[in-house]
Amino acid sequence: MSFSTQLTRANLHIVFVALVVLIMVPPVSRAAAPQENNTREHPPKLLNYSKMTTRQLVNEGEKIIFGGLGLAKVQGAVGRGQCALCHATLKGMPEERAPSLSGATQRASGRLKDPRYHLRKPQARDTIQKEAFPGSGTATTALEYIAETMLCGSCYVVPGYGTRGTNDKESSDIANATKPPLSLKIDDLVAVTTWLYVHDGQKPPTPKTIVRAYRKFMTPSDWKRVTTIEPPTPKPPTPKVKVYSPLFAYGDEPIEEIFGKVGCGDCHIIPGILKATGTIGPSLAMKSLAALRLADPAYDGRATSVREYVIESILFPSLYVSAGYPDDTHPKVYGERLSAKALYRIVEYLSQIEEDPSVFN
Repeated sequence: MSFSTQLTRANLHIVFVALVVLIMVPPVSRAAAPQENNTREHPPKLLNYSKMTTRQLVNEGEKIIFGGLGLAKVQGAVGRGQCALCHATLKGMPEERAPSLSGATQRASGRLKDPRYHLRKPQARDTIQKEAFPGSGTATTALEYIAETMLCGSCYVVPGYGTRGTNDKESSDIANATKPPLSLKIDDLVAVTTWLYVHDGQKPPTPKTIVRAYRKFMTPSDWKRVTTIEPPTPKPPTPKVKVYSPLFAYGDEPIEEIFGKVGCGDCHIIPGILKATGTIGPSLAMKSLAALRLADPAYDGRATSVREYVIESILFPSLYVSAGYPDDTHPKVYGERLSAKALYRIVEYLSQIEEDPSVFN
């Protein structure tokens, strides 16, 4: 079932009623036709990166970061690496949640000189995690620093980018890119790292050199995980159809898991949801805020209630943008990528939570 842009702004009340009806009718099947250029639904394949050209590696990196080729300058383009959810990728883009990827390879050497980094002295760090694993040590080169940040996001936190309330002792970014929800393989890491260097106008290290840098911060079990593609789950004998799961969430999951899969907390504060501390977008305490939005003279939507406003904000995010926040950063695919039940549960939760002043102090 798809709630895409077929919906008109005048049908929000009908949409909410339809959601209530739809979640009461169990789906016949979760099978759906594959969508082109949709990298999230296709698990990574181990590539023979040692025989790939630099251009081929850069292209693979671009697909992982942005979801396809030619999307690097498209606002809101996000691939299965999810890098662009938190990091700016072009000069001039706001760096609110995490440092920009633009110039990352050039800044890496400077990070090693930061007294808080504690070069070769990981136990002196004040972060919640000292090393990628006991005995791994710190990075000693710019390339190793990039590898360390990908595999141990909290080993060193760039000042100002830590999780709220931790005094930069814990990263708000992905803790380890090789573990769920990203589960990147060694080929992915080689491709993304090559893209970073070329994007900065630098000559990239060889794939062998890149692998050596990452392996420094991996245990043997880590290495096995990033060099192995798990066998696919056997298909059930009946029905004899290809099971395909194009949705971010189906609605049967716990509400915190739904928000995690959709990524709302990466950009918004959501009271009651663990680690939902994003600041790219406004707070989602809609019981407190929706009425103010609806009364704003700049509001040009059709919602007349809190629930209708929440639906409208999810499906048509650019219809009304809160003052002080950027437009065109909110994904516009949730109408196609959430089940009716998942959308209904998100709306129900957000419509009932109020701002907790302690969250913002």
